[in-house]
Amino acid sequence: MKKILVIRFSSIGDIVLTTPVVRCLKNTPGLQAEVHYATKKQFAGMLEANPHIDLVHVLDGGLLNLIKRLRAERFDYVVDLHNNLRSNTIRLALGKPSRGFNKLNIKKWLLTNFKVNRLPDLHIVDRYMAAAGKLGVKNDGKGLDFFIPETEQGFPEGVPTRFRKGFVAFVIGGKHFTKRLPNEKIIEICKSLEKPVILLGGKEDLANGNAIQSAGGPLVFNGCGKFSLNQSAFLVRESDAVLTHDTGLMHIAAAFGKRVISIWGNTVPEFGMYPYMPEHPERSELVGVDGLSCRPCSKIGYEKCPKAHFDCMNKIPVGEVAERVNRL
Repeated sequence: MKKILVIRFSSIGDIVLTTPVVRCLKNTPGLQAEVHYATKKQFAGMLEANPHIDLVHVLDGGLLNLIKRLRAERFDYVVDLHNNLRSNTIRLALGKPSRGFNKLNIKKWLLTNFKVNRLPDLHIVDRYMAAAGKLGVKNDGKGLDFFIPETEQGFPEGVPTRFRKGFVAFVIGGKHFTKRLPNEKIIEICKSLEKPVILLGGKEDLANGNAIQSAGGPLVFNGCGKFSLNQSAFLVRESDAVLTHDTGLMHIAAAFGKRVISIWGNTVPEFGMYPYMPEHPERSELVGVDGLSCRPCSKIGYEKCPKAHFDCMNKIPVGEVAERVNRL
């Protein structure tokens, strides 16, 4: 039996995108892997119910403390799916055979700065998988995983009864401003939908959610910042369709095989982080403004549009978006 450590510290979506690697490590014939996972403390809860992970190690405080605990495990191999200074420090300190995934930073830089696309037509899941290739691991093509603990299954307290019999989950959050639709456009979409809407996001999205609920009418409920990640994931799972920005819950929706319409602003699917549903690619629809000379302007995002016009979101055809959701 081989004892294998997988490293990915953050964030929600990136961790969900590593789940095929974890599953394939566990199920590769002849490997008989004991799989451990190192991540930040705030993300441990989304991994602890994963049956393919034997133990989760949390980065809580100093890196040296984590390294000390990891050394005691005597791993045979390290699969580094973060490939940053901290994860490389761990690999060096453990002194075990290891491999990190290729971030393709130069090619991303060429695309964002010169609009020259040299990126492979490859999802990041497949680049993650390549980091475990020397162990004989191959992609099983079964997509992403997300496991909700039994204690957090069921509609959370506070969700009105009328929203429990068919609704659209609208994930209005996004780590950066340039990855989010303006509130007025979200409101316009909500008013055009034929089913109730539950808004989802973090505590940082609460104020926007309140404004959208107030303007959107009685069939819009703001759930932003009110529920745990697993509770929000449950609502995504129970929804009729998911409308979302490029954010973590988008990947959780893909893990559940939902009908997903994802809206892309300053980032583009060509970076390889679009909804990953190899068994049901027809369930994912991408919406973005093509032909903009300034897009993509960043591989992550900004707190304001560098060009001040924000065309990548302002020119999104919201009527068409609502029509797509209603069709689903």
